[in-house]
Amino acid sequence: MTVILEREEQLTSAPTTSGWHRVCPLDELEPAWGEAALIDGVQVALFRLDADNVYAVAQQDPATLANVMARGITGSRGSRPTIASPLHKEVYDLQTGECYSNPRLRLPAFKTRMVDGFIEVEL
Repeated sequence: MTVILEREEQLTSAPTTSGWHRVCPLDELEPAWGEAALIDGVQVALFRLDADNVYAVAQQDPATLANVMARGITGSRGSRPTIASPLHKEVYDLQTGECYSNPRLRLPAFKTRMVDGFIEVEL
């Protein structure tokens, strides 16, 4: 995601609360499209599903251990937003990380919030 390089000064000079990390401006994420970010050494996949809802999960696919989740397919199960792994199509809840197709798998999910037009992720 090039926004981190383009706006490095804005991102690093902004104060954050302990545990929360400023990632990028909301308008740099395309709706229904995933982006990968490296946050404090952790690979995270970000998904903006509509104007105000951004979800963050681990970039690593729990089934294969490949860092590919940002390239997954977004969708829903009822009212729950989901992401399907691009490799084996395992479907995960974006809010909880629960795997609908294999209960033994779990995708780490992280809290997100908006502060002054920027997305912040809690690790």
